Amino acid sequence: MSVTATPIDDGVIDGLGERLHGELLRPGDLGYDDARAIWNGMIDRRPALIVRAMGVSDVIAAVAFAREYDMLLAIRGAGHNIAGNAVCDDGLMLDLSAMRSVRVDPEERTARVEPGATLADFDHEAQAFGLATPLGINSTTGVAGLTLGGGFGWITRKYGLTVDNLRSVDIVTADGELRHASEDENPDLFWAVRGGGGNFGVVTSFEFALHEVGPEVLAGMVVYHGADAPAVLRHVRDFNETAPDESTVWVVLRKAPPLPFLPEPIHGEDVIVVVPFYAGDVTEGEGVLAPIREYGEPIADTVSPRQYTTFQQAFDPLLTEGVRNYWKSHNFREISDDAIDTVVEYARDLPSPLSEIFFGQLGGAMGRVPADATAFPHRDAAYGMNVHTRWEDPAMDDECIDWSREFFDAMAPYATGGVYVNFISEREGEEALAYGENHDRLVEVKTTYDPENLFRMNQNVEPAR
Repeated sequence: MSVTATPIDDGVIDGLGERLHGELLRPGDLGYDDARAIWNGMIDRRPALIVRAMGVSDVIAAVAFAREYDMLLAIRGAGHNIAGNAVCDDGLMLDLSAMRSVRVDPEERTARVEPGATLADFDHEAQAFGLATPLGINSTTGVAGLTLGGGFGWITRKYGLTVDNLRSVDIVTADGELRHASEDENPDLFWAVRGGGGNFGVVTSFEFALHEVGPEVLAGMVVYHGADAPAVLRHVRDFNETAPDESTVWVVLRKAPPLPFLPEPIHGEDVIVVVPFYAGDVTEGEGVLAPIREYGEPIADTVSPRQYTTFQQAFDPLLTEGVRNYWKSHNFREISDDAIDTVVEYARDLPSPLSEIFFGQLGGAMGRVPADATAFPHRDAAYGMNVHTRWEDPAMDDECIDWSREFFDAMAPYATGGVYVNFISEREGEEALAYGENHDRLVEVKTTYDPENLFRMNQNVEPAR
């Protein structure tokens, strides 16, 4: 096994370790391999140093060290980022996963969240008071990475993106200073972190607005045979055009997983899964969602009143860590008949049983925010499509990646030209598509706060030279 080394004097490295409240790991140390392992099994990188931070002082020390010794710096929150930017070869990995506290103020309806917290951590604390903010759909996702890229989920149509509910951040910038950023203080920096990714520093605290949600919501899955996909997609599209903001209906095309509510003969067969969610009164929601549930001849219907926290974890079994992942995404103002036909064609030829194509309904409150109000620019998107290509055998890498790219290209004529920054697997020129018309302003903020591009393990915005 190769050992990653650093030319920095051992005494200097020891000095860094002595300044930390947390832990400093080098190759060969107990816990080193666990610390560098992240969610996407394709990523296998070996940092020269890992700082496992316990607080802001550790973050400042790590940032200052990386800057002084010109080390590549990677920032890990919960380690869920698809591109694997949380870990680097030969540089310094700053691991924030131990900083995961969530403090809720039920009177003010706010939450202060540390960067290592997951969606499950956040939801557990907020739902103790019947509160929530828009987050993603997989409870092991990190709050930090999700937020910095924009963030959307089941209550986005009602309450906006995750960044629309961000009130302030504390952030360590490239000069090692801890800054507070909000609409009133460092507003340019606050604008940039709301969708500009990890380009501008290390956020050590997020402050979110909370809303009354649950604790019981109406949600579940309606599963149909794959042969029904063209008609089901058109029906959902037509229903969504006039649905209220409380209603969100997503669609997933995949092979039927071995879930207990699906008949065994269906396992491994093509299915289309309709996922309705209602962010309001359950009885009212039953009426609103009735046209979805009454359509066609489904294999199974699990829609029912359930705990919000439970549904936030419903897809966790399908998105477990450690397997290989390569994702692509598109945004759509509408889903045309031709787009549906293309999706159905490719869904019949998924490269692995773990792969899926999903359409997440957007719009609503998200779409009523101006495109330049935050760094996230894609306010015109009615749907976000993600191609979750997942497999286990490394020998299938080329096949799965090629299929993903081919499908991405086939859907491009129907899309807006924008992509979601959190769904980019690698740098292929997609950064410009992610930041869109806000890119030039992001360059200005980057040049102000990180002129040497210390924070470049991300979908990078390069500073002006």
